[in-house]
Amino acid sequence: MRKDGRKFNELRPVKITTGFVKFAEGSVLIECGDTKVLCNASVEDRVPPHVRPGHGWVTAEYSMLPRANRERSRRDIDKLKLSSRSAEIQRLIGRSLRAAVDMEALGERTITIDCDVLQGDGGTRTASVTGGFIALALACRKLVEEGYIGRNPIRHFVSGVSAGIVDDTAVLDLPYSEDSRAQVDLNCIMNELGEIIEIQGTGEGRAFTVREQQELLELCAKGNRELIAKQREILGRL
Repeated sequence: MRKDGRKFNELRPVKITTGFVKFAEGSVLIECGDTKVLCNASVEDRVPPHVRPGHGWVTAEYSMLPRANRERSRRDIDKLKLSSRSAEIQRLIGRSLRAAVDMEALGERTITIDCDVLQGDGGTRTASVTGGFIALALACRKLVEEGYIGRNPIRHFVSGVSAGIVDDTAVLDLPYSEDSRAQVDLNCIMNELGEIIEIQGTGEGRAFTVREQQELLELCAKGNRELIAKQREILGRL
């Protein structure tokens, strides 16, 4: 048993509230334990210059509000640029969500997913992917319903979860109390087929073996299956 009473392979309680913000084309508040992230999808009828004609684009922005953590952090705008951590995380979110979309079916428009951490207790980037996907899917569904595109461009469900080695034991979905002292930390983004979109694994306190990596990936696969099941409960069929 872990400090919060969970088994080693158990997710934190997950709560997902759609329509949290009135004006966004897709809006989700996702709560994974004490981590709370607001994910809003916005649609614009333009694309960046690098995008091929007739294709769309999906991107993301990520920010942690000043009192999302135990101490106040400065807003990114205070520093006139993103922190390196926020920049790295929002690139991860963008890559992960683009893997879900047929850009030609989306057409020449951009969907931006804004992920704002209201409260951080570990796993904010993976919660942003999981909640951000639902916001993205809701925005795409609205485009279809309103006749802007002929078919839903979402090809796959996408979710993310963390796993790590704490006190030489592999555990799923680390809160801050575990993440802060983890010997190994791994984030894994997957689709509903069980295919891996991205892995981020780091030996924080020690190196880890291929066998340990496989054990962590198996935990993440279990967690992602459960998260995608929750996404299906909300979205139904794509």
